[in-house]
Amino acid sequence: MDRHAGPGQEIPGTSDPVTRLRLDALVEASAEPPPGALGRLLTATRSTRRPALTTGFAASYAGRVAAMESLLGSASPADWSQKIVEGWTLQQLVAHLAATDSLVAAAIGAPVAGPPLAANEVLSRTADMIAFADGQPPERTRADWRAQADAICERAGSMEAATPIAPGGVSFPVSDHLLARMLETWIHTEDAATVIGLPLPRPTSEHLHQTADFCARLLPWTMLFSGVDGGGRAVRLTLTGPGGGTWHIPLDVTRTAVPDEGSPVDAQITCDVVAFCFLLGGRGAPATFPADLQGDTALARDVLETAPAMSGP
Repeated sequence: MDRHAGPGQEIPGTSDPVTRLRLDALVEASAEPPPGALGRLLTATRSTRRPALTTGFAASYAGRVAAMESLLGSASPADWSQKIVEGWTLQQLVAHLAATDSLVAAAIGAPVAGPPLAANEVLSRTADMIAFADGQPPERTRADWRAQADAICERAGSMEAATPIAPGGVSFPVSDHLLARMLETWIHTEDAATVIGLPLPRPTSEHLHQTADFCARLLPWTMLFSGVDGGGRAVRLTLTGPGGGTWHIPLDVTRTAVPDEGSPVDAQITCDVVAFCFLLGGRGAPATFPADLQGDTALARDVLETAPAMSGP
């Protein structure tokens, strides 16, 4: 197998569209994986159940579910008991993802994994789901998480993107909640991949841009959630790298961030698109976040400082 395939080149054995979704942007990855890593991923991909190809606003979430599924398919028995993040083992991390997903599943009328939903809240639901998984084989936890994720994609496919839902008590369009699930699944897949030592490719540029747009539109909300008044001011956010772009963001939740067309702003922030998404997802230190700031730098720093405010465990 040629592990040096570049952008636009086909990797042998991945020509069917479902496998391409499962491996996401393998040919876009710039980092050289360790010897044998790509082979492990391909083997895991071919040995696990394949979902129906997902399109529309659920596709980016489905892509990260596929990446996590591929990682779990390559996990050894010892990997499942490794501590990944928040003191959780890999099995408990999968239970946490299933717990947060279950709030979305319940909100859209999809089958809910695990015990009956006792509260519409992430932390207590996570505790219930981890307790439910305790003593079960990891493959059962994996299968429950995956079946629920597939059900969410299937149900969401029949919904209008703008339909409001409120999992966890936060009301946003269903399309935005699926992007939030994409971001958390992506981040926790990276958490696991780092510990296990199995680097994964980034999402496709299209999926990354959709997620970056969601994160950009969250900034007025993260400032409001943090008690920082951004009303009446605006920033220009430029995200560099594949999937990036430039947004004009009024720091007022009654207005919407839009692609930038040169409208006046009070501050400008330029940074890497992946780093920015991970900052919103609670990965990275705002005080030392690498970004070029112009204009009202105090305002720009407030934007970055409050960016992780809505991230969860």
